[in-house]
Amino acid sequence: MAGRALIRFVAAALVAGLAACGSPSAPDRTSAPVASPAATTAGPKGATPSPTAVTTPTRTPTPTPTRTSGPAPRPTPRVSPTPRVSPTPSTSTVVHPTPNACAVTATYLGKDLEVFPGTSKIAALTFDGGSSSTGVMSILSTLAAKHAAATFFLTGDFTRSSPEATAAIATAHPVGNHTRTHPDLTTLSSSAVVDQVRSGAAAIRAGTGRPPGPWFRFPYGARDARTIALVNDECYVAVRWTVDSLGWKGTSGGMTAARVRDRVLAAARPGMIVLMHVGANPDDGTTLDAAALPAILDGLRARGYVFVTLQQAL
Repeated sequence: MAGRALIRFVAAALVAGLAACGSPSAPDRTSAPVASPAATTAGPKGATPSPTAVTTPTRTPTPTPTRTSGPAPRPTPRVSPTPRVSPTPSTSTVVHPTPNACAVTATYLGKDLEVFPGTSKIAALTFDGGSSSTGVMSILSTLAAKHAAATFFLTGDFTRSSPEATAAIATAHPVGNHTRTHPDLTTLSSSAVVDQVRSGAAAIRAGTGRPPGPWFRFPYGARDARTIALVNDECYVAVRWTVDSLGWKGTSGGMTAARVRDRVLAAARPGMIVLMHVGANPDDGTTLDAAALPAILDGLRARGYVFVTLQQAL
């Protein structure tokens, strides 16, 4: 009996001591105010003391750096789709138009045109100016009076020596390139040929206020595959003729205005290109092409022909 009383006494003392010390959770409750407001209002008192609850606010910013470090580098590419896409179109835009800008149509490559294809009754009257300009005003007057179109091929030397005639021609009709000094291009180096074409064009631009049309005529009609290719590379269509009137020979060469007319009319065919000259024969001073022009125009019109410029024919 005495032993049981002793045990009860010890047990009671232990309970009293524990009560004096208070609940084990008391220290956590006193530290609760240190936690963030979110933690104190998060739930029951029992969840408040949890260290996890205190560190939870710290974990919230943690995902942010984590997301930035994983897919992080991607935000930068996301903003740069435009720079990535633009190089492709800009490259193709720069490369392709340049070669095509002055390309000669395949139909005319490697050719010195003698007639235009087709069955239409068109006639392209062309006049070369390489020396004197004696017949210019007469020719221009006839073309205007008879409402006929024509194309003139001038050399650079002609535009410099005959500025007034050049201006009058360019005011009413298109002008093509006939080189600068009228040499036989087949006897020149390729670089010299190109120089003749380019310097001739520069002189024509200076004399007329505009570049020559994309038509080129070889001096003396002298050409070969090499020189035709060089002219094509310079963005010109080489234009020869269907018939040479031979008016340039003058009376000293056995020609007359009537013979010039008959020669041209005898060669009439659809798409024909007629070659005449604006200058006078150096020996006899005649301008047979200018003299024969009215009859040539009337004769071709009577056969149903319409006069066109090279631009219209091409």
